[in-house]
Amino acid sequence: MLKTISQYTGFDKDIGFLLFKQKVVSNPYWMAFFYIHIFSITLCLLAGLTQFSSRFLRENRKLHRWIGRMYVYNILIINVPACFVLGLFSNGGMMGITGFLVQDILWAYFTVSGIVFIKKGNIPEHRKYMILSYAVTTTAITFRIIKNLFYMENLHDYELFYGLNVWISLIINLSAAFFMIRRSADIISQS
Repeated sequence: MLKTISQYTGFDKDIGFLLFKQKVVSNPYWMAFFYIHIFSITLCLLAGLTQFSSRFLRENRKLHRWIGRMYVYNILIINVPACFVLGLFSNGGMMGITGFLVQDILWAYFTVSGIVFIKKGNIPEHRKYMILSYAVTTTAITFRIIKNLFYMENLHDYELFYGLNVWISLIINLSAAFFMIRRSADIISQS
């Protein structure tokens, strides 16, 4: 992911993903949202790596809260609005556009739900919704893995593959999140 993001540090408009977005790269608003998203999402991805470790939580409660706040503010104030705009101009036709908009809505919903539950002191529900939030955060990684493993330019229609991949990535990540939540609940109930 960092390698992918690093290619945009030169702010060139004819590199990587932007090669497929030549219709919108001249729009300064779209470009601003693009750069805001790709550079700030790195913080969300890194923040989530520490947030689900019980050991880290026990030993670093204040740091957990601080990182969690950074994650939440980054998603709700920066990335959900940016991704909404980017989603409207998504590749993949209507399938890609609706897929990204659904991801964005779920991202906001899961993150806000996680906040609401921790404010009520309901740690299990907080954890569940933050796992779901992070599952949406990491769809970008799943998307790229699928694309790198399965996309063949001479065999696949790019727009169709892209649109399907948006949905497949979301389904894979949410399925993994629900499995983790279920497994966690089973372990707690056996204790």
